[in-house]
Amino acid sequence: MTTFFLTRYTLLVTFISDFSCAAGVLAGLAIGDALGAPFEGGPPPGVPVRSFFSGGRNPRKAGEYTDDTLQALALAESLVACRGFSPEDFMARLVRDYALHSGFYGPTSAAVFSLVRSGTGIHEAASRVHAARGWSRSNGSVMRGAPIGVFFSGPEVEAVSHACSALTHADPVPGACSAFVNRMVSDMCRGISRDQAFARALRRCRNAGVARVLGCFGSHTPVAGLDALEATHAALTVFMRSDRFSDCVSLAVGLGGDTDTVAAIAGALAGALYGLDGILPEWVAHLAGRERVLSVAHALWSGRRG
Repeated sequence: MTTFFLTRYTLLVTFISDFSCAAGVLAGLAIGDALGAPFEGGPPPGVPVRSFFSGGRNPRKAGEYTDDTLQALALAESLVACRGFSPEDFMARLVRDYALHSGFYGPTSAAVFSLVRSGTGIHEAASRVHAARGWSRSNGSVMRGAPIGVFFSGPEVEAVSHACSALTHADPVPGACSAFVNRMVSDMCRGISRDQAFARALRRCRNAGVARVLGCFGSHTPVAGLDALEATHAALTVFMRSDRFSDCVSLAVGLGGDTDTVAAIAGALAGALYGLDGILPEWVAHLAGRERVLSVAHALWSGRRG
């Protein structure tokens, strides 16, 4: 009987600890997004950003997030509702949110959603946008993908990451970058160390160019650009070089450029490592929509596959 209760207690403590990491992923992503949003597209702020500010390319109140978080929440809610990845359900949620907040979205995703709204098939729109623009290597599918790492733990992480990315980005690089980040998120949520998670993500990366840049992240100067590989490299660099959640996202915003997206990716990684308990309480308290973020995180972790 004593053994039974000790086992039950151990399992409960483990669940709470692991859920802190899962909640940290979504809260970290949203907080990074909200911290970086006012500085999006501008030069480095020049001073460490450790508070929410209003303003930005699409003016918002302090603590409000952008489409980075809206897309991540849509993905998380779709995974929960469908008990797995449904391209049709996920795209429907993306298009719904795009109709309400079209000004938030980047040109690649916006063009895809506009085509889908006009009747183009969900598996055709991305290739048409890629052909018309001649480029679809932007970072939109990387910033939203972290819920995949929370929900899945096996080879589905990479498979779903690529499939999810391909809905909006026909170029394979964003999918490979998303898979790299999501693998690290998945492993760290399940107790694997940062260095081990990085090594596993690198071993499982099948895109030579992405593996070369991310595998030697310390050899390149981080650039917080719209390019998927640039943004992922920048987020990974500040994450691997910091020892606290607050330092990680502050460094990400401090790069300037696509601050909301790079800080969202870095925030998801740092949240997976440090957990919700490792995030400054005042940031969580002043995050707009925090109730939805934490509720979705709980549902995502509770319904996870593996």
